[in-house]
Amino acid sequence: MALDEFDLIARYFRTARLERAVDASATVLGIGDDAAVLQAAAGQQLVISTDTLVEGVHFPKDCPAAELGYRALAVAVSDLAAMAASPLGFTLALSLPQATPGWLQAFSSGLADAARDAGINLIGGDTTRGPLNIGVTVLGQVPAGQALTRSGARPGDLLCVGGSLGDGAAGLEIVLGKPLPAGLPMAAQDYLHRRFWRPLPQLALGQLLRGVATAGLDISDGLLADAGHIASASGVRLLINGPQLPMSDALRSWSERQQLDWMLRGGDDYVLLFTLPRAARSQLERWRAAGHAVCVIGEVQGGQGVQLDLGLGPKPIDGPAGYQHFRSTDD
Repeated sequence: MALDEFDLIARYFRTARLERAVDASATVLGIGDDAAVLQAAAGQQLVISTDTLVEGVHFPKDCPAAELGYRALAVAVSDLAAMAASPLGFTLALSLPQATPGWLQAFSSGLADAARDAGINLIGGDTTRGPLNIGVTVLGQVPAGQALTRSGARPGDLLCVGGSLGDGAAGLEIVLGKPLPAGLPMAAQDYLHRRFWRPLPQLALGQLLRGVATAGLDISDGLLADAGHIASASGVRLLINGPQLPMSDALRSWSERQQLDWMLRGGDDYVLLFTLPRAARSQLERWRAAGHAVCVIGEVQGGQGVQLDLGLGPKPIDGPAGYQHFRSTDD
């Protein structure tokens, strides 16, 4: 028997793993009414972000439903990390070609895993029939005046990143079944596969950046492209030192040229890129001791745009900076 919208929601999304992934006093009223009701804490500001994932554009067709469920929520929660926010709840708008029980069970399971890892509850949403399309809206809170934005970088600041780069792009190669380097260890393949499908939003690091970092965002479209967003919003120039870019051991089986291209332009890493006053440099050691793989990769200068120094002096970036939505494959 075909499931109607309410049966589908009740069976796959009104579950303890999704509605109560974490104890959250902020949720006054969740799934079941026309809208959810949240109670933000005193002195906090609300942070809201929406991500849309479309089959064939943001993820391959016929991909594993559980992995898709996890990724859909994780990349949205990463926007809360980028704003130094704590999660409050999320909504899901799901368009499906058909209600296939096995697919729905796996998708909701992956979604629940991500909800548990991020500490965020499902509070509402919508389902409809149509091409596979996943819309996730996340809500968070941050102490008033402490949201991390793209517009505060100042000349003299350090440019920092929260972890290794290029892993997401290499993971996509594996997901797409592209030829891999001879001798690539299975452990490295598993690691890169997971880095694409199950990125871990840097929520704890984002909260440590409150009141310390001057600007920041999460790297989704590629280091160069996202650095350009900070440079433009802040009215400064960012200088990136290529030899300082952090790379995982899993990436070392590819050529140096491929490594660099993925680290600069690959995207899908979902680590934080932020600027830090030089006077706060000592904070980096404390954050590393707490398990955050932060490192300095450049500096903020007067001027505009992004420059890259590969050891031969700074040069303006050449070619596409990273992933561009709606860019024609013929361009």
